[in-house]
Amino acid sequence: PVLPVPEHLCQPSPSLVLQAVFNLLIPDHSADAFSPPRLGSPGPWDALVERLLGGLGRWDAEHFLFIAERGYLFEHNCAFLPLLPLSLRALARLWPPQLQPRSRLLLSAALLNALLSALAAAALYGLGRAVLRRRGEAFLAALLFSLSPAGVFMAAAYSESMFAFLAFSAMWQLEKGHSWLGGLLFSLASGARANGLINAGFFLYSRGKRFALQLQVGSASVRQLPLMWKQVLSLASSAVLMCAGIFLPFALFQYYAYVRFCSPGTGLDQTIPEPLLQLAQDKGYRVAGMDGAKPPWCSQRFPVVYSYIQDTYWNVGFLRYFELRQIPNFLLALPVTVLGSWAAWTYVSTNPRHCLTLGLERSKSEEKGKPRDGFCGPAAFMYVVHATALLAFGFSCMHVQVLTRFLGSSSPILYWFPAHLLQEHEPLLWSTGTDNPASGKPLLSKSPRSCGKGTPHNLVVRLLLNWRLITPLSKSILGFFLCYWLLGLVLHCNFFPWT
Repeated sequence: PVLPVPEHLCQPSPSLVLQAVFNLLIPDHSADAFSPPRLGSPGPWDALVERLLGGLGRWDAEHFLFIAERGYLFEHNCAFLPLLPLSLRALARLWPPQLQPRSRLLLSAALLNALLSALAAAALYGLGRAVLRRRGEAFLAALLFSLSPAGVFMAAAYSESMFAFLAFSAMWQLEKGHSWLGGLLFSLASGARANGLINAGFFLYSRGKRFALQLQVGSASVRQLPLMWKQVLSLASSAVLMCAGIFLPFALFQYYAYVRFCSPGTGLDQTIPEPLLQLAQDKGYRVAGMDGAKPPWCSQRFPVVYSYIQDTYWNVGFLRYFELRQIPNFLLALPVTVLGSWAAWTYVSTNPRHCLTLGLERSKSEEKGKPRDGFCGPAAFMYVVHATALLAFGFSCMHVQVLTRFLGSSSPILYWFPAHLLQEHEPLLWSTGTDNPASGKPLLSKSPRSCGKGTPHNLVVRLLLNWRLITPLSKSILGFFLCYWLLGLVLHCNFFPWT
């Protein structure tokens, strides 16, 4: 059946409008960030584009826009994988050539990410219906995604929207049994963000679980051993091929960086403008194709530029961020840390045996054909493990303030668990026939405007309009989503530090 389109997909994202308003009203902060000089003489249309969409080009977005325009000119640009810059460069050709390259790229980023964030919400909705088996809870999670605490990064020239769309779509296809299509989408995701490599675990787990359940159903007779070995070899070969495909884009990019920066004179295909050479000299940037000492990572047995840049340029490593002066950043990451930890504890405490057996043992409810649905159902196990692993890695090895957007673009748990809490504990959502087992008189009327027949009303908006009536837990959840969404637009778009 065709999935109904969520209501928020029918309306333009307010993020683009609000970032333009905040960018016009609030002076930009003078931040110590990558800011290449603007070359060429901007015209009146370029000035208009910069005024309206300039807020989308702050912080790391400068890297993506610069790479899309100039390629991987500086070594530290290689921390940003190529799928988004290549897409922006292709779309920029559709705009009038009278515009400066940066203007064309900003327009491309605004439209592309608006589309991808809407498609990511639709993919999250489909994935939620397949895993949670609760249409209302899945829809509420998709609505929360539209108000994501990482919302500014979904709109700006970052790879978050692209990665969320590819990752959620791949997970959905895997749930539907379309393994190779899911593997292709996972492979594309690893060309957008490096943490896409961990998604290989979804494919490995699904194959391993299928084989374990087959063993439990069948009998272990001697005659069946050859057949079992054939299944093992088939699973192993398909797993190796799929994982190789997922790792391939990342590996190819490391090879490209090696050729560009470790072989002087072979990686340069353009003349470098003098202002960019001066910037490299002033900041100490290593320029592609220049003669001189090779970077240290070129001499490694397996030269990986990505980990070298994270270590050298941004001091990313195990517990390196645990300093007193980073306490404000830990406080900034506290809400998503608490939410992710709470989700893991809730799932484990509800399903201790299922977690101890890694979900490989067929439960009684599954044997009867009626597995438990919702967030605490067995189907959500791998997603909880994935979110917990990302949370633990990000908290201990990364700049902790990026946890919000790291999880917000990678894990559906950040939206499923709040939707679960709202459905379970908010009386205003309880009504006869809903996903919640409680019954009572519906207190929220349906929205008079909807995208199409059968589309549920926007429960998030209704809860916000009934702010005084909702529970403290609902206020905390919605307050976190709304405040981080709004503060991100205010601060990030004006070069103030944010997540």
